[in-house]
Amino acid sequence: MRFYTKQHQFYCGVDLHANAMYVCILNGGGEIVVHRNIPTRPKVFLRLIKPYRDNLVVGCECMFTWYWLADLCAKEGIDFALGHALYMRAIHGGKAKNDRIDSHKIAVLLRGGSFPLAYTYPRPMRAARDLLRRRNHLARKRAELYAHIQNTASQYNLGEPLGRIAKPSERGDLAARFADPVVRKMVEVDLSVIEHYEKLLDSLERQLEKIATGHDPVSLALLKSIPGVGKILGMVMLYEIEDISRFPREQNFASYCRLVKPAKQSNGKSYGHSGKKIGNGHLRWAFGEAVVLMLKGNPNAQRVLQKLSSKHGKGKALAILAHRLGRAVYYMLKNQVPFDQERFLRKVA
Repeated sequence: MRFYTKQHQFYCGVDLHANAMYVCILNGGGEIVVHRNIPTRPKVFLRLIKPYRDNLVVGCECMFTWYWLADLCAKEGIDFALGHALYMRAIHGGKAKNDRIDSHKIAVLLRGGSFPLAYTYPRPMRAARDLLRRRNHLARKRAELYAHIQNTASQYNLGEPLGRIAKPSERGDLAARFADPVVRKMVEVDLSVIEHYEKLLDSLERQLEKIATGHDPVSLALLKSIPGVGKILGMVMLYEIEDISRFPREQNFASYCRLVKPAKQSNGKSYGHSGKKIGNGHLRWAFGEAVVLMLKGNPNAQRVLQKLSSKHGKGKALAILAHRLGRAVYYMLKNQVPFDQERFLRKVA
């Protein structure tokens, strides 16, 4: 975990909300010089910090409204620090909790060098990353509709399986297979929504691929050199990583991707693992999917999986492969080289 340790003359802690922000500014001696609740308007905020903005740092907790404040500070040349929400639990401790107390604690953490840092994702690729995340959310909603249709078929014990209904060409007259008119109508509604999702997702994917090619075509091509990684997984890895140089070591990258389990120890005793939710869940999903797709029609990779499964079990074997793939991606992007499957499988084995 990284902490903000840079020294300043003034430290500004902000407890940020959608329509209001409680601002606390401390001087170098720890004395409060400003402590006020203001509306979330850039001009009001700049007017408040104007007497102290020389050698000032602004810090806030990572929540959904931080974009505008980070962009404003970047535009005005003010240092900005984004706090890691899970590590900032110290803010929520104590007998009482309110916006006034929280803003003061954020400023104190900044001044004391104990402010846990989250990554301030830069503005140029941020909107595309959010659009890609929205695309993946819609794809999961479409998958829920597929599952609902299959579950409905099981409820009414249809004689033959529905087959691969995810493929439009294999659906046929799917709704007609349900005898009850009300059930048939329910399936028709699901299919109608699925068709709308398919058109929307197809358009989104084409647009996102064009945007990603404009942002970093080399890294995207390198990621797609991994067997099983297509345009969606490649773009997820590209936008969630953003810049591989922000990770000083492969261990930092693997931890960020949730590919390792941090040990929980005290006094020489082990208490299992912790911190499962700290890291990037989108990258954990992408590497897990990439490993499964890599194994399809790949006898060499399947032999390695079988060897690992005989020793660790299939679930852990897949986790080991995902971890190794994450390490391989780190060096691919760092050294700008394509994926070498033979070397990858040799090192895993």
